[in-house]
Amino acid sequence: MPKIEVCLTPALLDLYAIENSIVVVIDILRATSSITYGIENGAEAIIPVMNVEDCLNYADKGYLLAAERNGEVVEGYDFGNSPFSYTAEKVAGKIVVLTTTNGTKAMHLAQERAHQVIVGSFLNLTSVCDYLKKENKDVLLLCAGWKDNFNLEDTLFAGAVVEQLKNDFTVGDDSSVAALDMYQLAKGDLRGYLKKSSHSHRLIKLNIEEDVQFCLKVDVCKAIPVLEGEKLINLKYDI
Repeated sequence: MPKIEVCLTPALLDLYAIENSIVVVIDILRATSSITYGIENGAEAIIPVMNVEDCLNYADKGYLLAAERNGEVVEGYDFGNSPFSYTAEKVAGKIVVLTTTNGTKAMHLAQERAHQVIVGSFLNLTSVCDYLKKENKDVLLLCAGWKDNFNLEDTLFAGAVVEQLKNDFTVGDDSSVAALDMYQLAKGDLRGYLKKSSHSHRLIKLNIEEDVQFCLKVDVCKAIPVLEGEKLINLKYDI
């Protein structure tokens, strides 16, 4: 039976052997939610880059440039990482280059060693879980956290995945147990629970509570973004 583990922050990633694992990168507020929504809405690809300056390397290619730092859109870029910037009207058929405070960094770190890197969010929870069951490989749920620190929202999503997979996978570490316990405590009112979250407070100060509410919706999307080369594209697989 394959195992499932939870890495609570990218700072701990080196402790995990992921060469034969599918890594699910999680940045609920808001990068992986927005990426999922964008791919669902027909974006041709989303290119995650580490730094704001890296976006500029694509400026002459006609791509949309998106940059977020500390929850805000970086001045001079088309948009940031609000899911409402990734509607079909804005991204269908387009390539978006995206850099964010936490999520895009985690993707690059995972890609260095992982068998495969996919993107998870509450928006595509069931699709992700169904795919992981089908593949029957070891899984690492990588929480992007906040600037290499633990956060609540990513860990809650990891717990939601563990809940769906615990009968088909060996629960491999105490982080998975803790994430599952936290999710089972919070799942009746995720938004209420996350009012304790530091990042939730940051986003409220920026007057984007609507984003938070949207990012906690479950199974709005079927798309699973997968990192192939430098691009996140829609994963094609048979159920």
